[in-house]
Amino acid sequence: MRDAFLPFALPDIDESELAQIGEALASGWITTGPKTRQFEAEFAAIVGARHAIAVNSCTAAMHLALEAVGLQRGDEVITTPYTFAASAEVVRYFDARPVLVDVNAGSFNIDVDQIEAAITSRTKAIIPVHIAGQAADLDAIYAIAQRHKLAVIEDAAHAFPTTYRGRMIGAPPPLQLKHAACFSFYATKTIATGEGGMICTDDDEIADRCRIMALHGISKDAWKRYTAEGSWYYEIIAPGYKYNLTDVASAMGLAQLAKAERMWRRRTEIAHRYTQAFAGLVHFQTPCAQDQDQHAWHLYMLRLNLATLRIDRARFIEELKQRQIGVSVHFIPLHIHPYYRDTYGYQALDFPVAYGEFQREISLPIYSKMSDQDVQDVIDAVVTIAETYRC
Repeated sequence: MRDAFLPFALPDIDESELAQIGEALASGWITTGPKTRQFEAEFAAIVGARHAIAVNSCTAAMHLALEAVGLQRGDEVITTPYTFAASAEVVRYFDARPVLVDVNAGSFNIDVDQIEAAITSRTKAIIPVHIAGQAADLDAIYAIAQRHKLAVIEDAAHAFPTTYRGRMIGAPPPLQLKHAACFSFYATKTIATGEGGMICTDDDEIADRCRIMALHGISKDAWKRYTAEGSWYYEIIAPGYKYNLTDVASAMGLAQLAKAERMWRRRTEIAHRYTQAFAGLVHFQTPCAQDQDQHAWHLYMLRLNLATLRIDRARFIEELKQRQIGVSVHFIPLHIHPYYRDTYGYQALDFPVAYGEFQREISLPIYSKMSDQDVQDVIDAVVTIAETYRC
C-alpha cells in the first residue's frame, strides 16, 4: 500500500516553464503576441505543416476548422462514438448532425470499413480520432474522403507526437483534399499549456480563415494593432470568436516543446513496462500499438477480461483507489450520454463494439513525472487485485 495517492495525471513542469513565462511577463506582452507566433512556428516545423494556428483549446480548433471548410446547418459529419464530447459537439455548434460509426475492437479508432455506408448527400467531413495516441487508419480515410469530396478534420487531441506511416500527425495528407489536424494542450496532454490547442494545415484558405475567425473575425494581423508596426484601423469581415491563445500559455508551450522528446520517451518506457507485466496474464488485454507507427501514449487503455474475474470494472477501480492508485475510464461512448441518446434515439447496442469495450476499459497513470517505483506500484496493485478476484 502506498503512503500517498498517485494522481492519474500530472504535468511535467520545471524551471524552463517558469523562465519562459517570466520572459513573457517581463516583456509586458501577455496576450497573443510574439511568444504565440514562435510557438506556432516551432510546432509547425516539428509536425511538418505549413501553417499552425494556436488557439485556446482543441475544441476551438475543431470548431474553427469546420467553419473554414464551410460546414452549415443540416450538413453531416462522420465521427466515432468512442471519444470525448468535443468531437461531436463542435458539429452541433452549426446545427449539423454528427453521424457515428463504430470503432475497431483492437485500436478503439474508427472502423474504416463502416465509413462509406454512413456517407449521404449531406456528408461534409470526417473527424477521425487518434485515440490514446494511436493513429487512425489515415490512408483509408483520406482515400474515402477524396473519393466523396469530403474534408478531413483530424481530432489529434491525443496525438502529439504520433506518427502514421512515417508522417507526423499534423503533416499534410498525400492526397488532395481539404484537411486540418487539431491538437490539445490541456493539462493532462503530452504537452500542456493548461488550456490550449493548435490547428495544423497546409491549406492557405483554411489557415487564413481560422486566424481571422479565432479573433472576432477581425482582418488579418489584428493582434499587431498595439505594436509599433501596427495600425489602429481594422475591419470585421465575419462574426468570429474569441479563441486566441495568450503569450503566457504559449511561453509554457515553448518550454514543453523543448522537452517533448524526453517526455514521450518516458511515457513509452512506462507503456512497455505495463505491457510486459500484463500481456501474459489472462485477466487483461493490453493496448494496440502498431509497429509501423509511433504511439504518443497519451493514455494506457487496459482492458479487463471480465469473464476471468469475480468483480466488475467499477469494483476494480475502487480497489485501485483503495490502494492509492488514481485511474480513469476513456471514454463513456457518446451515444449513451443523455443528449445524444435522446436527440437521435440511440440504443446502447447501436454501436456494439464501442459499448462493449467501454464496459471493460481502465486507463492507468502514464506520465513522465512518474518514478520507477510509481510504475511498479501500479503494476503490483493491478496484478494483486486480479489475482485476489480471479474466478
